[in-house]
Amino acid sequence: MNEHLLELCLAGAVFVATHLGLSSTRLRSTLAGKLGERGFLAFYSIVAVVAIVWLVAAYRASGTTTALWGGDPHLRWAAFALMPIAFVSLVGGFLVRNPTAVGQESQVGAAGEGAGMLRITRHPFQWAVVLWALVHIVANGDLASIVFFGSLGAVSLAGTFLIDRKKAARLGAAWLPFANATSNVPFAAIVAGRNRLVVGELVLPLAIGVALYALVLLWAHRWIAGAPLI
Repeated sequence: MNEHLLELCLAGAVFVATHLGLSSTRLRSTLAGKLGERGFLAFYSIVAVVAIVWLVAAYRASGTTTALWGGDPHLRWAAFALMPIAFVSLVGGFLVRNPTAVGQESQVGAAGEGAGMLRITRHPFQWAVVLWALVHIVANGDLASIVFFGSLGAVSLAGTFLIDRKKAARLGAAWLPFANATSNVPFAAIVAGRNRLVVGELVLPLAIGVALYALVLLWAHRWIAGAPLI
């Protein structure tokens, strides 16, 4: 293992440990008790920024690493087909009242059975990141991509369960109606008959999400990732 890949592995481990450790263990309550809630959020934000900057820098420095698979154009086109879903989920999560979002716990009563993407999953942002990470791992197939995207995807996937646990503890009985009407796993509540798909509520997320995807596909990816997609 070369030194750049080793640094990437370390950066990935720190990213995962700090995000999950600071947000979902007893360390959070300890620090919040000493720093205050705002002080803790400021500290957490600084650590998160440092961790993600280091992770990105280490990934860029890793260069070409051992390819476990890749080179299949079908995998590339599969990525093109799936990424619009991630963009729509990402956008949809910001267009509705979402009690799982930071600082929006007070919306739990008004959220009801959710709207738009929340009918599909109450964690649209996290699942967008998970899908984005999986798509890039499959399309790239090299060790560096597995570590980089795997770290980001793992934090988001774990976050869906940890956020539910924190909201349930913080909101108590007020959390139950929303939690029972929605699901963590996409479409699970709809399949179980606890919710319904309302296509009209998805028109705006679809329009904005697809437009953003087209922008990234045609132009922004070269500036974000250093390489054009097409």
